[in-house]
Amino acid sequence: MLRTILVGSCVSVQGLLVGKLADGNIVVRVDDKTFVGKPVPTIRAA
Repeated sequence: MLRTILVGSCVSVQGLLVGKLADGNIVVRVDDKTFVGKPVPTIRAA
């Protein structure tokens, strides 16, 4: 599943979900690199 995270105040990364951490952050993988950050909230259309 693709997820988008915020790594900094203006930097976002989109990649495959690897896992969720206890502090609310999630881990995504892009190619051979992993990134940790806050998940971007998903908005569902009505």
